[in-house]
Amino acid sequence: MSPSEQHIEHPEHPGDAGAGPDGPSPDGQHTLDVSYPVGKLAATVERLRQEVRAAQAEADGRALIELAKGILVERLGCGPAQAARQLAELADQAKVTPLELAVDVINQSARDRLSEVTGAFLAGAQGGGSPPADRPEAERAPAVRLREAESGALAAPDTQAVADSLFHHALTPLGAVAVAIWTARSDGSLTLAGSAGFTPAEAGRWHYVPPGVKTVARTCLTERAGQWIGSLSATGLPSIGQHHHPDGGRAALPAGTGGRVHGVLEVVWATPLPPQSPQVVRQVEALAELCAHTLETYAFVHDDENASEPRVLPDAAELVDLADGLHDPALVLVPYTLDGQLVDFRIHHVNSRFLDPAGRPRGLVSGALLLEAYPMAAGESELFQRVERVYATGEPFRAQRMSLTALVDQVPLAAVADISISRHGGSVLLIWRIEDETARLASLLQHAQRLGRIGGFEENLLTGEITWNGQLFSLYGRSPASGPVPLEELAAHAHPDDAVAIGRFLRTLLHHRRAASAAFRLQRPDEVTRHIRVVAEPVLDADGRPFVVRGAYQDISAQHWTEVALAATRDQLAHSEQQATERNRLTLQLQHAIMPPTHVPLKAPGLDVAVRYRPAETEQLVGGDWYDAVVLPSGLVLLCVGDVAGHGIEAATSMVVLRNALRGLAVTGAGPGQLLSWLNSVAHHLSGSITATAVCGLYDPDTRTLRWARAGHLPPVLVRDTEAVSLPLLKGLLLGAVPEVAYAEDEVQLAAEDTLLMYTDGLIERRDRTMEESMTQLLTTVRAAPCTLDQQLDRLLTYSRSDTDDDTCIIGIRVA
Repeated sequence: MSPSEQHIEHPEHPGDAGAGPDGPSPDGQHTLDVSYPVGKLAATVERLRQEVRAAQAEADGRALIELAKGILVERLGCGPAQAARQLAELADQAKVTPLELAVDVINQSARDRLSEVTGAFLAGAQGGGSPPADRPEAERAPAVRLREAESGALAAPDTQAVADSLFHHALTPLGAVAVAIWTARSDGSLTLAGSAGFTPAEAGRWHYVPPGVKTVARTCLTERAGQWIGSLSATGLPSIGQHHHPDGGRAALPAGTGGRVHGVLEVVWATPLPPQSPQVVRQVEALAELCAHTLETYAFVHDDENASEPRVLPDAAELVDLADGLHDPALVLVPYTLDGQLVDFRIHHVNSRFLDPAGRPRGLVSGALLLEAYPMAAGESELFQRVERVYATGEPFRAQRMSLTALVDQVPLAAVADISISRHGGSVLLIWRIEDETARLASLLQHAQRLGRIGGFEENLLTGEITWNGQLFSLYGRSPASGPVPLEELAAHAHPDDAVAIGRFLRTLLHHRRAASAAFRLQRPDEVTRHIRVVAEPVLDADGRPFVVRGAYQDISAQHWTEVALAATRDQLAHSEQQATERNRLTLQLQHAIMPPTHVPLKAPGLDVAVRYRPAETEQLVGGDWYDAVVLPSGLVLLCVGDVAGHGIEAATSMVVLRNALRGLAVTGAGPGQLLSWLNSVAHHLSGSITATAVCGLYDPDTRTLRWARAGHLPPVLVRDTEAVSLPLLKGLLLGAVPEVAYAEDEVQLAAEDTLLMYTDGLIERRDRTMEESMTQLLTTVRAAPCTLDQQLDRLLTYSRSDTDDDTCIIGIRVA
């Protein structure tokens, strides 16, 4: 490299390898040609930045040395000059730098969190015990780094400077490449209070995170626990710097003190982060605590990316004024800590509208601890946990109708409340709107009476005083000014035909002194008749005589007319069922007249013919399946089966039409394809556009040949010896779909002992299997053929139980 060039570390990615205008340098750093004005300016800026860092580190070190001198002055009772000499002599004897010895003195004197962390780290490095004074510098570095980071943070004017100090002194030696300090706002949002290692553009994009957006920092804040993430891409959570280091590790720790989380410290590594040792984890936790002290002192209002001003957090006095101005009961709670840990909240103030659920005066509640005043707040109601969470995270909590029954132990309460909890500065405002259970139940009763159209009454038999509620006046159609109606005048306001029922009701109530009820038709002044049910009971005195009657009237008009409508519906349904039964009976008679379940075998030369018909198991679903087997005048044997779409009388009559039409057409001597074509015209034009499937065959006994055709139906099955096959699936549309259709024919040569089966789909269709599976099972069943044709058909019906509510027809022929 020429003297005019020098290595300059990129300010946005310190330590990363990259290339400047002249390419990467041997050590991986960017290089800029300082002969150009821009290169010279960048070199100057970098030199000044390094000088500032060195000066800041020197200042932090001097601050620690001066603090150690002060400790020696106090312990040794000497002057500052003697303390400085003593520190220099001890450092020389221990072979360490004055700064390292100063840190040791501070740690031994402070006994704070940083002392515990560095002590644990060094003890782990040495295998336990007190670390020796001449320990290596690498082992003493964590103590120095943490104290320098603390010194820089305490002297920092804002959180941005705190982030720079933590990053430079403590996090860079741990391999971190960036750090972000988030402030948790009371509305649940996150603000980037300070960062280091990110570009200005990236910090600007993540300046504000709205409430509800789930990020790494949000997860840490919600769970109030440290998040150590090996690789950011594995979580799927967004966060600052995610595009620059997508596979890098992350650590997010809550920055809080005294039970309150003020923000989150998020540390970024460029590469996946392996599990860290407990010493490193404690170091980062100590750094998060340093951030918490800064965030507790300052609340930052960012007007732009370069401006931030400290604002003093509101104190409890301001919150008291706010609570007193509210129209709802409110408590002001302040945290109560022991040894720096939040253990409870003190009730600092209760406003004048506050009502204690246990009925205690406000003075006994104000000033008490929350768990002392309400010991069950940490139990089922989880009220204390809600307050604690709001105080820690700043996210407000609201709930409607939270039960306060278990809030105070051994005090019978039946109260619910709308709860609102919010944090204001270092205090918590708790608002609850307690709902009186008695008033609520009264309101529920009133609504129930209104919805049920019920009106209550009470009548004093001795004084004649009668009390009606408003709903009862509405039922009677009377104004409250007209007064209530006595029981003895009830019959005068009812239909005359109901006088007997009302008289029986009054005798049972007043004479027999028992509770009674009656239904009557109320005739209102507006000439509207309502059906009313009255229920009442007598209240007896010490002598057993009734002196008060209490009861209720209910408008049952809707119920009455509903019962009338139901009775009419039941009558109509019974009539419809009777008609349906008669209709099905006639349909079955028609079907059985055409195709009786049992048949006499057909006599044909050289041929055994058998038929079987099995009606559907549900008699209400009479189907349209049909079959026919007849010897024609020409000597040919007509064999056919079919299935008309639908059920009931329409399907049965359509079946009769098609069956008889095919018989008449067959005497013409036409082939099966022509017969089906004519039958299609009959189905389409002459029978109300019915649809059906069919298979038709003509068997010639002389040649033992079968000519056949199909119209959307399953083809026949041929059984020869121990083999069974389904005949080819010929082209043929179902009957009645279109006006004219041509049907293909096929011819099969039969041999002695061959069996041919024609059937409807009720034989093989099943809801739990496909048609292919059913066909395979059918072929398997017919292979094992018994001795006779009748036995074979019976076997088919036995092993094919229908579950589709359809009829089944089978025609079988066996060549002699």
